[in-house]
Amino acid sequence: MRATNKKPLPILENITVTDTSSDGHSIARTDEYVIFIKGAVPGDVVDLQITRKKSKYREANTIAVKHPSEKRTEAVCKHFGTCGGCKWQNMDYEWQLFYKQKQVTDALTRLAKIELPEIQKIFPSQKVYFYRNKLEYTFSNKKWLTLNELNDKTLVFGEEEGQMNRNALGFHIPGAFDKILDIDTCYLQEEPSNAIRNEIKNYALENKLTFFDLREQVGLLRNIIIRSTSTGEWMLIVSFFYNDKENIEKLLNHVSEKFPQITSLQYVINSKRNDTIGDLEIIPYKGNDSIYENMEGLKFKIGPKSFYQTNSEQAYELYKITRDYAGIKNTDVVYDLYTGTGTIANFVAHQAKKVVGVEYVPAAIEDAKINSRINNISNTVFFAGDMKDVLNDAFITENGKPNVIITDPPRAGMHDDVTNKILEIAPERIVYVSCNPATQARDLQLLDAKYKVAKVQPVDMFPQTHHVENVVLLELKK
Repeated sequence: MRATNKKPLPILENITVTDTSSDGHSIARTDEYVIFIKGAVPGDVVDLQITRKKSKYREANTIAVKHPSEKRTEAVCKHFGTCGGCKWQNMDYEWQLFYKQKQVTDALTRLAKIELPEIQKIFPSQKVYFYRNKLEYTFSNKKWLTLNELNDKTLVFGEEEGQMNRNALGFHIPGAFDKILDIDTCYLQEEPSNAIRNEIKNYALENKLTFFDLREQVGLLRNIIIRSTSTGEWMLIVSFFYNDKENIEKLLNHVSEKFPQITSLQYVINSKRNDTIGDLEIIPYKGNDSIYENMEGLKFKIGPKSFYQTNSEQAYELYKITRDYAGIKNTDVVYDLYTGTGTIANFVAHQAKKVVGVEYVPAAIEDAKINSRINNISNTVFFAGDMKDVLNDAFITENGKPNVIITDPPRAGMHDDVTNKILEIAPERIVYVSCNPATQARDLQLLDAKYKVAKVQPVDMFPQTHHVENVVLLELKK
């Protein structure tokens, strides 16, 4: 093997961290380049290990905090820093809100470069932990070993000397698709979420059930999904690689007995090479096939494949802001683009003459229709298809020209064809809900041809992370 003469990447000392980036890293600057840093908080003075060099920037890990920032706080989770889920858990929540607000402001001013009103103060989440209603965990026989575990043979080795116990149930390690961090306690979903996960893992270990090997495609246990609602209903879905009927039934019966609060217990056989279950049959085992969320007296059905905002309480606040910005009158036709399971469409329907929902996923549209039916809402219609193909002249002629368009696209934003069609339709008002201020800014720049931005309201849906939702009201220029 040919020897390499690569120089080791440098260590930088006493670097002052100044800002955060849109992907959740912290930022420092030198005269020559920008450094994107893991593990630091703005205001910290740190020593850094450079991990990647590019012409205009560097990437680095924090190896020592010389002077901690006043914005820094102690992370509550022992998995922080290894699990990639809560990058900002070491930052005080008030400062998290500050930098999320700044992210929205920077995107709209620097990228959109359009006239803006005063941006409203970000709407905070009442819960900063235990706010999620859905978590997914993965089984693996390739447990990610922390440095402490590597140095502690009593943790690493099993009963037989030299045999590693690498079974885990937890989250994927960032950048390592087949490595799973074994989770003890997660602070994102209320109990009995942790208890259910740990009981399943302990039962599997005690009964020698095999954990999945993603590379070799062997092992019985693949994934679990835990969902909950504010009404106290719980759903558990267990994914198995093959149909071992005896062991599947024993495991599910055990979980059902231990946790009577699970109102929907289901399973799926997934023999594919990926973990997605959207194209597979989900089999109800005990209880109901769905759980239900309530919002202002409306019931929303959540099946095993349904999309629903993962922070239920904050979703309600987001939808109220959206409804308020829409200013819907009882003579208005409203289009709800990227409607998902029709949550917003049904939420605003009582104010409108008609609401038309469009969504790419056919199963989500079926849920949207069910949600209208169970709430006795008769002025909604829903269509499945690619937005840029559905939204044509014939569609508008059939369903009526909208007075208001509500759009809540995925992170990639709206396709140019959709934006151009909205400009052609020219509704009086557009309410643009976005989970990515950068792509929202791009679309707002295009819409600026006919629309002015009247209101901007950031909303924090995901505390301890850099993610932020933003609601923008656009009004047709006179």
